[in-house]
Amino acid sequence: MKVLVTGVAGQLGHDVMNELAARGIEGIGSDIRETYSGVEDGTAVTRMPYVQMDITEEMSVQKVLSETAPDVVVHCAAWTAVDAAEEEANREIVYKVNVLGTKHIASACKALGCKMVYISTDYVFDGQGEKPWDPDCKEYAPLNVYGETKLKGELAVSECLDQYFIVRIAWVFGKNGKNFIKTMLDLGKTRNTLKVVCDQIGTPTYTLDLARLLVDMILTEKYGYYHATNEGEYISWYEFTKEIFRQARELGHEAYDASRLTVTPVTTAEYGVSKAARPFNSRLDRSKLTASGFAPLPTWQDALARYLKEIDY
Repeated sequence: MKVLVTGVAGQLGHDVMNELAARGIEGIGSDIRETYSGVEDGTAVTRMPYVQMDITEEMSVQKVLSETAPDVVVHCAAWTAVDAAEEEANREIVYKVNVLGTKHIASACKALGCKMVYISTDYVFDGQGEKPWDPDCKEYAPLNVYGETKLKGELAVSECLDQYFIVRIAWVFGKNGKNFIKTMLDLGKTRNTLKVVCDQIGTPTYTLDLARLLVDMILTEKYGYYHATNEGEYISWYEFTKEIFRQARELGHEAYDASRLTVTPVTTAEYGVSKAARPFNSRLDRSKLTASGFAPLPTWQDALARYLKEIDY
């Protein structure tokens, strides 16, 4: 099997490439830059084949896919800067990346007859209520530009292909890139008080664990929509932050001593309006994974513990 992975300079693409290598599966990485621009951590992603591809250019996509002839494309590339997507100056490029880019990939996959994995988000829903969102729910109502474009990307895949996996995730963290955990750890070193939102509820997704699931998926023909975050109870960003610092202290990081650092819960309204509206309910129902025979991801507490041992802070 040969797998082309887009967006390998990002958190998830990086880990998918390493997972492919660990299993002896041929992987080809791609991204917008001429050479690999992600973290140079000595892992397999830096040693595996890499090809430049601009997913917003249809000819570029067709050329790369026809030349590499993959059996599967794992499409991790996306515009994920949620607030920046709201800016008028960015909207055209956000659409080109998340919608047109995905259409180009799906069309090329159809021509080759290969499978496609599309990474989506809880932001395709309106985030209301408290019931976890079912992966096959069609009650879409994105609150922001990012969610709108990711939904259109989903539809581009499902309307073009039969052999696809659409996998929605939330609260992503990984080694290769910026994320909430790294931000909190940085802020916690210099501030005595942190205000963190307590009324947005969901579960985190560790890209290392997700990558293993995605490779499990592409070895099957169990196509369709899935939700994949780490297991464990649904939590708020405030609760997640408390656990980040608790585990960091257990690992001996005195900078986060509870006698100095206070984490205060605030509502979204109290925190202040961001450019992009955020969903209150990011609970994703993950039960379809086990029903389809896939192993669930470990708990988010376990994922966090492993992640904190992997990064420098």
